[in-house]
Amino acid sequence: METSGNSHKKPKLSNASSENWGMQRATNVTYQAHHVSRNKRGQVVGTRGGFRGCTVWLTGLSGAGKTTVSMALEEYLVCHGIPCYSLDGDNIRQGLNRNLGFSPEDREENIRRIAEVARLFADAGLVCIASFISPYGRDRVNARKIHEAAGLPFFEVFVDAPLDVCEQRDVKGLYKRARAGEIRGFTGIDSEYEKPEAPELVLKTDSCSVNESIQQLIDLLQEKDIVPVDASYEVKELYVPENKVDLAKADSETLPAVQIGKVDMQWVQVLAEGWATPLNGFMREREFLQCLHFDCLLDGGVINLSVPVVLPVSGADKERLDGVTAVALVYEGRRVAILRNPEFPRTHPYIKVSG
Repeated sequence: METSGNSHKKPKLSNASSENWGMQRATNVTYQAHHVSRNKRGQVVGTRGGFRGCTVWLTGLSGAGKTTVSMALEEYLVCHGIPCYSLDGDNIRQGLNRNLGFSPEDREENIRRIAEVARLFADAGLVCIASFISPYGRDRVNARKIHEAAGLPFFEVFVDAPLDVCEQRDVKGLYKRARAGEIRGFTGIDSEYEKPEAPELVLKTDSCSVNESIQQLIDLLQEKDIVPVDASYEVKELYVPENKVDLAKADSETLPAVQIGKVDMQWVQVLAEGWATPLNGFMREREFLQCLHFDCLLDGGVINLSVPVVLPVSGADKERLDGVTAVALVYEGRRVAILRNPEFPRTHPYIKVSG
């Protein structure tokens, strides 16, 4: 419907009213609890089960390598089935924080907003990688408190490169402009950077490569149970190291033996060459049942594996080997492998044990 002229124009606010409106603080708001729990969300976010929401906060001078490390970590995690998102300082200032400058007050508000956004990403079950200079220690402490109050992990990572190295890199030409007086309040030149006092990790990017930095981050996230250990496995070979072959052979001669057939030997070869990664050997009962019921392994993430990789033994062998900690597998008179901590399944109506 079209209307004429000015009959529905909104009245303009006076300058005083505009100022009061802009200064008004929200007091009549109530937090609305989600109906979906984090555990439930973790079951459907990504291809690896489990809630992994957290924030990895990269802090350091301009040119230290924060963005490079952040984007590389994001790529690594996504390629391994772990959902994440990287928040970058330049990107945020083109949108959410485009109205902020670089005064101490604006820097504080910049980090506060980012911390709140990172918390939301983490609460959604993502690994949020925040890459910001964040020069003031108190602002980083507040970012941590925002996550702690929400019960979410927060990992401060100091991307440490000396000022002279950062100036040599100077990809954006900002140090040169700051030295020439064209940029004022530039961190490291005429504005202080407060180094973290107790970060979860320090990356010395002047002496280690991007891949080495990523590996250190993955080690941290595995230690904190964010990234499952098997996520970093490409191919997990089970061969005995060359310098320990003689010792393993001698050990096998002292162990009780189980005779295996041609098909069993083929499975030993499949396991040894890593084609059944992440298995550490023949399936244990839990892995066997997951394979039967779901056509995949579920511990540490969903891994397609629909064929049971098991070693059948006779009832007599089961009784003979009950309680042993290691068994030598013998094929055509030759001891070819050692099976550590063998596990014999309980009797199930659908498992037939030969006698």
